[in-house]
Amino acid sequence: MAQQAVPVRGARLGRAAGATGADATVHGVVLLLPGGQPVSTRRQSPVTTAAARPLARRLARAGRADGLVTHVVRYRYRGWNGAASHPVEDARWAVDEAVRRYGDVPVCLAGTDMGARAALRAADHMAVNSVLALAPWLPQQAQESPAVPEPVRQLAGRHVLLVHGTDDARTDPELSYRLAERAKKVNRDVCRFEVHTDGHGLTQYRAEVLALATDFVLGAVLARGFSRPVADALAAPPPLGLRMPLAAGFRASLRR
Repeated sequence: MAQQAVPVRGARLGRAAGATGADATVHGVVLLLPGGQPVSTRRQSPVTTAAARPLARRLARAGRADGLVTHVVRYRYRGWNGAASHPVEDARWAVDEAVRRYGDVPVCLAGTDMGARAALRAADHMAVNSVLALAPWLPQQAQESPAVPEPVRQLAGRHVLLVHGTDDARTDPELSYRLAERAKKVNRDVCRFEVHTDGHGLTQYRAEVLALATDFVLGAVLARGFSRPVADALAAPPPLGLRMPLAAGFRASLRR
């Protein structure tokens, strides 16, 4: 039986939200990278695309006055697909496209699940100044290449925030801690928040997660400055700055 050919299609940027008027000046871009599957050459699931939109809209509203634009990235395929790491290539293409459209502006890669891993990997693009990784999918090394750990040197010079639920049954929060610990050795501007008793979707404390993500992105991309909890987490040495708690009522502490 002949081997089935992988369909050829291109990545795309979803509709822009935020500072999109004819007279608007764009000062920063956030690219939302949805989740996916370990292996699949099917088209990106509309469910994962839709799941990325609430954060995209939240960030667009919060940063519109300061020239922030958000896009949800449409992958070529819904799978990571082993060494091909298709979402990483798509993320890098998306940054190139953002630069082509908006010029030399800072770009934040904000990903969930598989998209968070792609965001962390694609941070080596020169236009990327920050990474937001929500419940990142970081499979055990033995599943892909046991001799090569997940890279972290590409994160140097970027602001990096990881957020993970302690009861996540789909992606191991301990693996994101280990990656953050390694990343902190090459980049002091790395922090990680733990959402206690929350699962993979980070739904139990969704309002707090969105507030934290918004504070981080506006501080990193638009240079608004970080709230005290985020600034403290970035400054704290491991393990304190990598196991910062996020729970009910945390939104109040983010108010400047």
